[in-house]
Amino acid sequence: MTDGRHERADAARNRRAILRATEELLTRRRPEQITIEQVAAAAGVGKGTVFHRFGNRMGLMVALMQERALALREAVQNDPPPLGPGAPPRERLLAFMDAVVEVAGRNKGLLAALGHAVSATPKPEEAQRREDHPVYRFWHGHVSELIAAERPDLDAELLAHLLLAGLHSDPVLQLLERGEAARLAESLRALADALLLSPPTALTRR
Repeated sequence: MTDGRHERADAARNRRAILRATEELLTRRRPEQITIEQVAAAAGVGKGTVFHRFGNRMGLMVALMQERALALREAVQNDPPPLGPGAPPRERLLAFMDAVVEVAGRNKGLLAALGHAVSATPKPEEAQRREDHPVYRFWHGHVSELIAAERPDLDAELLAHLLLAGLHSDPVLQLLERGEAARLAESLRALADALLLSPPTALTRR
């Protein structure tokens, strides 16, 4: 039993080291520039350990995205308002968009990793659609629910996609790389406000 616990502790420690190393590399390089060999060397493990734990580079990027997005999911579910439950939908939406930008600003490779994860498989028919990615599903689902709660007359599902789409564009990634997260957050708040405060006839679902 002791040996089993020791093995599990080693595996957990290796996993943390690999994810930390990947995140550090992402502060200096795009996902497509990072190799499993580089991650293994930075984490102090063999490359076979990385392959065994994550499968390939895309699996590693997906795991990193899930790990770093978990805290935001927990905050949405359990933190005080306005990010957590209890505030009006508009206030929660603005707080959530701020939080997404904060997470992306701290982990500058995060959005690049999401974009890479959905396009890195060699065969197009095997590529994962962004909307199928677990992190994007959570972000989109939460934004869509808040828009629908505030403005049931709007096409919340589509508008949530439109609101999030710009986060994965090269200009926005470059903005984050220059340390201009505050500028991005301000613009996203303005865009969300424009959606929610628009005249009922302007964007009403048909």
